Amino acid sequence: MIVTVEQKAQGWRALAVYSTGEEALIFVGRSSTQVRSGYEDSFAEQLTEDEKELVTGIKLQQWQGAPDAGKWIDKNALKLPTGATADKLVKMAA
Repeated sequence: MIVTVEQKAQGWRALAVYSTGEEALIFVGRSSTQVRSGYEDSFAEQLTEDEKELVTGIKLQQWQGAPDAGKWIDKNALKLPTGATADKLVKMAA
């Protein structure tokens, strides 16, 4: 039996998490640094204003395992991009 488990991650991604519990893919990259530097622009470009209002958080995830037999692992929470409606609401409440 051959086990094909790789030690290195296949990739990183950022997911928008909605208040409904649903998630939307925002950005995929080869490193966490690449995802951290690109997810804010993707957030602004890909989501409508209505969708942005429903976003409660952003997850940074890393692929673990072989390309055809792995899973995404939560690594960190990323900050909501500046200008996101949730940030505006927090500022207004303060």
